[in-house]
Amino acid sequence: MTRLQEFLLGCRDSLPMIVGILPFALIYGAMAALAGLGLWQTLGMSLLVYAGSAQFLAVSLLMSGAGVLVILLTTFIVNLRHMLYSAALQPYVGALPLRWRLPLAFGLTDETFAVVQRRYLSRGMAGHARWYHAGVALSLYLAWGGGSLAGVLFGQRVPNLEGWGLDFAMLATFIGIVVPALRNLPQIAAALVAAGVALACHGWPYKLGLMAAALAGIATGVMLERLAATEEAQRCRPGG
Repeated sequence: MTRLQEFLLGCRDSLPMIVGILPFALIYGAMAALAGLGLWQTLGMSLLVYAGSAQFLAVSLLMSGAGVLVILLTTFIVNLRHMLYSAALQPYVGALPLRWRLPLAFGLTDETFAVVQRRYLSRGMAGHARWYHAGVALSLYLAWGGGSLAGVLFGQRVPNLEGWGLDFAMLATFIGIVVPALRNLPQIAAALVAAGVALACHGWPYKLGLMAAALAGIATGVMLERLAATEEAQRCRPGG
């Protein structure tokens, strides 16, 4: 494939994620307007921060009167999961020049990771993989920005937009991200433990329950993978 073909293929493979992103972006834009943010403030957060869950959290904290330091620390904690995504993609993009790594790192979201990780696992860096990655990242970025703009412009004209249940589209998208990635027992156990902890800690302030769930899931997955590796090593020993 040519670079353009790989780029367009990435754009095409992003479409299922865009279906989930657009309703979420609309709700964010409407909520930001209700919180008192102007058009450029709302759109600027989407284009410069570009982190859906963190933006929702920031707007919610603004509406509750939280201070700047609390907002910064809370959104920082919520976005720590991107370190895990970066570590998983590093074997594939780590050797790219800085002019590629910087924009691809900025465009790294849950949805981007889900799409490009499948591509890297199946074909590695064969072909013009970086252009595929760029197509995915740019498509999702434009969808989020466009949806946010539509939300702030038209969301307030739609009564009770938050109560329409549009956020279910994002929930369905995340289910679509997670389920196909569960290929073995450690991964399934990690997902189940993370889900249980998230439910148990749902009432924690500043969404700290999400971080607790992520850490619990990671710890479970790592522990089970190490146990499996130890058992495999023992079986491979002479007389084992």
